[in-house]
Amino acid sequence: MRLPDGTGLDLVQHIQQRHPQVPVAMITAYGSLDTAINSLKAGAFDFLTKPVDLGRLRELVATALRIRSPEGEETPVDSRLLGDSPPMKSLRKQIQKLSRSQAPVYISGESGSGKELVARLIHEQGPRAEQPFVPVNCGAIPSELMESEFFGHKKGSFTGAIEDKQGLFQAANGGTLFLDEVADLPLPMQVKLLRAIQEKAVRAVGGQQEVVVDVRILCATHKDLAAEVAAGRFRQDLYYRLNVIELRVPPLRERREDIAQLADVMLARLADGTGLAAAKLHPDALEKLKNYRFPGNVRELENMLERAYTLCEDDQITPSDLRLADASSPGNEGGETSLAQIDNLEDYLEDIERKLIMQALEETRWNRTAAAQRLGLTFRSMRYRLKKLGID
Repeated sequence: MRLPDGTGLDLVQHIQQRHPQVPVAMITAYGSLDTAINSLKAGAFDFLTKPVDLGRLRELVATALRIRSPEGEETPVDSRLLGDSPPMKSLRKQIQKLSRSQAPVYISGESGSGKELVARLIHEQGPRAEQPFVPVNCGAIPSELMESEFFGHKKGSFTGAIEDKQGLFQAANGGTLFLDEVADLPLPMQVKLLRAIQEKAVRAVGGQQEVVVDVRILCATHKDLAAEVAAGRFRQDLYYRLNVIELRVPPLRERREDIAQLADVMLARLADGTGLAAAKLHPDALEKLKNYRFPGNVRELENMLERAYTLCEDDQITPSDLRLADASSPGNEGGETSLAQIDNLEDYLEDIERKLIMQALEETRWNRTAAAQRLGLTFRSMRYRLKKLGID
């Protein structure tokens, strides 16, 4: 780290600027968490402290050889990550760069924007591609089962533990563990997760021995994780461990020029799945989509097109098939709605429901429990509506 004419960080940055395809690892006797984080942010794909274990060094060299590509060669564009807009081109470049690193990545973005796909691409384009990619929705695991799910358990360790069970960390060993909706982890579990990441080892519930694991951590949430830290709902030390590098996935409204391409591909997939002729978007329907806000992002667009494809009477989707309210008069605020304005009561009520749910989510900073309470719904009912409307 300490050089006569600068620092190791300066050298890493210099190499990355001049030869971005060359993998760089940092090895130093001055190891600390801050040094490791700064090295990874500068572009190093891994960080070791002296004295170096020879086995670990061999693994590091093997990893460097796997990710080394000929100068100027770019990773092929993945057909699942659609769009030629500037935000998407930038996102692809960042994915390519981050796939070479072993650093934890915090993927931020709204619900439905494609955070899990981005995590998969980081994994698939990196040196761990042949190893497991294990996604887990942290908000879907009951708090009393979290420790067992993440770290495993031994037979007889609690009621119902009728056999040994491997945890998610061990399932992802050698590969990538993707923690989706990481902000939903309760504080007690955050402490245990932090220790597992720091020690690179886990102990099963009821177990006596720790098991060493080699896992790259990627995480995501639609919430503002820094705000969750400030509110005391997320541990600051875990935040800094997970947020070594942040990657933001743009919402669909920031890349409206991609909607036409997305729609064409989605409609072609629907046609392949049904064996019917592919439907085309009428120019007016496309214009209406481009003017829509898409609170549910790509997932909402996909659900919307599936419904329109199913209901349209010929091979062209018209504006009326989309069942979208006029963006210039959402909810017809301040006045009454005449029957002449309603083509279909169920679609009209669904649109109102979507607007009210989005309003509640935005007012509660996307806290689903608080939004459900504000709307007088149970959490289960709220989750059902989010899925039905393509918001979640």
